[in-house]
Order: sequence, then C-alpha cells, then structure tokens
Amino acid sequence: MTTLTPPRVEGTVEVRGGRKISFAEFGQARGRTVVWLHGTPGARRQIPEGARVAAAELGVCILGIDRPGVGLSTPHLYDSILDFIPDLEIVLDQLGIGQVAVIGLSGGGPYALAASRGLGERVAAVGVLGGVVPTRGPDAIDGGLVGLASRLGPLIPALRTPLGVVLSLGVRVLSPLGSPGFDLYARFSPEGDRRVFSRPEIKAMFLDDLVGNSRRGLQAPVYDVILFTRPWGFSLAEVKAPVHWWHGDADHIVPLDQARRAVPMLAQASLTVRPGESHLGGLAAAEEVLSTLLEMWDQGR
Repeated sequence: MTTLTPPRVEGTVEVRGGRKISFAEFGQARGRTVVWLHGTPGARRQIPEGARVAAAELGVCILGIDRPGVGLSTPHLYDSILDFIPDLEIVLDQLGIGQVAVIGLSGGGPYALAASRGLGERVAAVGVLGGVVPTRGPDAIDGGLVGLASRLGPLIPALRTPLGVVLSLGVRVLSPLGSPGFDLYARFSPEGDRRVFSRPEIKAMFLDDLVGNSRRGLQAPVYDVILFTRPWGFSLAEVKAPVHWWHGDADHIVPLDQARRAVPMLAQASLTVRPGESHLGGLAAAEEVLSTLLEMWDQGR
C-alpha cells in the first residue's frame, strides 16, 4: 500500500458569519506559503505526493483549503467566485501568513485568479492547472463541459440541495468499494488521465482526499458549478500577478482552445501545453509547478 506524506497540521478557521473553513498544511512550517486550491470535486488533501515531498525539500509550506461544503468547511454558496476571497484572507491572517503564491487545479483555477484580483500584491504568483474559464460576461468563452452547464444555469441553483444529497450519498455508497471503484472510474477515463490515475501515489491521494473528506457531505462541487455559470465578479484583465497556466492538449473537460483564448486576456501570463495529457495531467507536473512559481516569486522580488 502506498504511503502518503501526512499533513503537518490540520484545523479550521472561523470566517464571516461564524462559518468554518478547514485547512491542511504540508511541508515546512515557516517556509514561503503556496495556497493550493482543489479541483471540482476535491478537498484540502488533493495535493499530489510529489508536491508534498518537493515542498519539504524546497522549504515551502503548502496550504490546502476546503471550499464550503466539503471536509470540515461549513456549507455556503457565495455570490460570486470573488466573494470567496475575503474568507481566504481571514484564513491567511489567522494563520499568520503574509505573501503567498496560489495554485488552482481545474475548478480551483478561477479561485486562484480571484485571489490575485482580491488580494493584490499579497499574491506573488499564480499557477493554473487545467483551469475552468469564464462562461459569462465580456470574457465568456464557449465550449467544454462548463459551457454546457452554463446553458442550464437557472436550473442548477434550484436543484443544489438534492444534487448535494445525491453526491453525498454516492460517495458513501462507493466508499466501501474504495480501490475497485476508483479503478472502474479510471478505466473509462481518457488515456492521459488513465496514465495519471495509474500512479499509485495519485490513486492513494484521491482515495484519501475525496472519500476521507466527504463524510459530512459533498455540496462544494454543486456550489462550484453554480458559480462557474455566473459572472465571476472580476475580469481576467484585472488579474495583475504573473500567471503560468499548464494545460493538456487532450483535455476533454476544458478544451485546450479555451486556455489559449483565456491566457492572452490576463495581464501577464504564459501557457505551457502538455502533449498527450488530459484534464488532470498537471498533477504529474507538481514539482515543476512549484519550482516555476517560486522562480516567478523571486523575479517579482
């Protein structure tokens, strides 16, 4: 059985309205902090083993955060993606963290970009791994699964409670299956994602993160989809931190063309295309992602 590097510490922080946001820290206690924002679905431990090991070697602290409705975070639907950032700011303040770099995987991508918009110079650099793109407003980009969901936008909020219940029940039903259930899902995934899922440490991470952190419910993915189909609360041009975007050329959820159209809208951004990789290929590049963000951080200094 693959052994994962455990969180150095886990806990919760009280944010607006008395709600709770839960977090997990990996790597060095007093190193530079990289906030890692999980995908949809996902939770605070959705951080690949390669990144956990590299964090310790590079003297970095990785901070994984549960969005509302997963793990120990109180369920809550924000008005927009940008509305998440004041809660993130409270978490950073309470943990005594100053300037940060931010990584967003898939559905975490919009929140990573929002962090730069909302926290300004406190965000030194942003990394996006197969990130979701806007579907509303002047930056809207057609296509992909989120673009399809945007056509159902008015219906999703009305269904958010039953959808959350269905997802939560689904996880509870599949939890006893564990590894066989994961293998079945991987078998029907695109080739690029199958290669990622075949790595024992990646499989162990997903089982630990999603199953272990979804016992209290799994409403966060529903909230994410609702917010993806609304205006984000900011434009891509308002993201001032340097951004490096990694994207697979075989991504079946967020097509590469969407990333190619989104990146030029950012104030200062670059795109790395990962040949033959699908939506989760960026997880296999964790060490490269961390090193790149630290270099961007140093250049900003």
